Amino acid sequence: MTDIIKLTAAETAEKIASGELTAVEVAEAHLARIEAVDEKVHAFLHVDREGALAQARAVDAKRARGEKLGPLAGVPLALKDIFTTEGVPTTVGSKILEGWLPPYDATLTKRLKAADVVILGKTNMDEFAMGSSTESSAYGPTGNPWDLTKIPGGSGGGSAAALAAYEAPLAIGTDTGGSIRQPAAVTGTVGVKPTYGSVSRYGMVAFSSSLDQGGPCARTVLDTALLHEVIAGHDPLDSTSIDAPVPPVVEAARNGSVAGMRVGVVKQFRGEGYQAGVLQRFDESVELLKELGAEIVELDCPSFDLALSAYYLIAPSECSSNLARFDGLRYGRRVGDDGTHSAEEVTSLTREAGFGAEVKRRIMLGTYALSSGYYDAYYGSAQKVRTLITQEFEKAFEQVDVIVSPTTPTTAFPIGERADDPMAMYLADLCTIPTNLAGNAAMSLPCGLAPEDNLPVGLQIIAPALKDDRLYKVGAAVEAAFVEKWGHPLIEEAPSL
Repeated sequence: MTDIIKLTAAETAEKIASGELTAVEVAEAHLARIEAVDEKVHAFLHVDREGALAQARAVDAKRARGEKLGPLAGVPLALKDIFTTEGVPTTVGSKILEGWLPPYDATLTKRLKAADVVILGKTNMDEFAMGSSTESSAYGPTGNPWDLTKIPGGSGGGSAAALAAYEAPLAIGTDTGGSIRQPAAVTGTVGVKPTYGSVSRYGMVAFSSSLDQGGPCARTVLDTALLHEVIAGHDPLDSTSIDAPVPPVVEAARNGSVAGMRVGVVKQFRGEGYQAGVLQRFDESVELLKELGAEIVELDCPSFDLALSAYYLIAPSECSSNLARFDGLRYGRRVGDDGTHSAEEVTSLTREAGFGAEVKRRIMLGTYALSSGYYDAYYGSAQKVRTLITQEFEKAFEQVDVIVSPTTPTTAFPIGERADDPMAMYLADLCTIPTNLAGNAAMSLPCGLAPEDNLPVGLQIIAPALKDDRLYKVGAAVEAAFVEKWGHPLIEEAPSL
């Protein structure tokens, strides 16, 4: 079992295609791993054992019939509990959808199934993806496999923890302000936020519709690229979907190089609040890029300092609108429907019981920002800042091919440390938010351990919209250089559970 769960997704698929392993053997090994460690990690909210084994048996039957298998056929995956899965619970980490069985699959879920990827179950997350630590989940926090007393990032902490704990070689996350990249950084894994609109949001429960983006997560750059290629592409069911070819991400991951590339370093992505060890590993990464043949260009993007403030007006405003559908009348939890309460009272009681503190905080903030007399002062001003940030990215990408930065200002912090300090929690996304506001593509990959605490540090790579392949070209080159330095991908150093 140990040997199977330590394989990369690419290696696993190759062994299944050759007949060296069966898909059922691979699924059973990962299900056994989940059973052995997930009580401590709490990466999963629901494990679909029967569904996973049925998918695995179908892959083995295809191979027995001589059918050609896809590049990820039979490879297990952990799916963030924000994508609808027909007949399988989708809670979005909230009590308001506890026990809800969706009647349809999200487009992303359909594409995974069509590619014969084996979905093991649904992973824990901050409620409605609102958080940076997975502590706002209504079902309890997830632990970081590097240190179970530390957070695994958020909102997709369950997906990242499943990778780091070897419960799955692939995972899916969503990124509204950094919720793929930040968990990847603090768990020593790889996570990509694709260009906005390049992966369908149909069937993904909405938090902030102009920012939300599903994306791939894995333990290596190549595995992430293989998953990216499966889930990306135009979807007529999503009005924000881009009708454009998927960039050649797998080819880029197989041919990583930064020779002759111009790499930007933004002045605003360092300073007060950044952990010394994080900056040390980032500076070493910049030097490594130089050694690999990249030209480093200093950039000044002053509007980036306003990104956090703009984000926490735009995202709550959109969430206050999106979450209005959870009224206790159509689906999900219903409280107070005993014949003595009006429809308005039922809605109020349902929301009081179903929504957690962080969700209520953001709904109130968004409703206030959109209210008469405050719209222009708050939401309107935030959208102007968003335009400035987009323009600064465009100007920067006239000078450079990609931008690099630390993914997070600090390594994983203790569970509970920032629970009562929302502002401290929000600062975890300081480096990731500008990309969401502009809609660009970005990746986080491991760049070493911070000397103060021996916990993973993430390197963020940002590329222009629809140039996602640049992330993989640079990421693969950096990863290969790190492997040469350390002898093995960083994830191998994660403490055993």
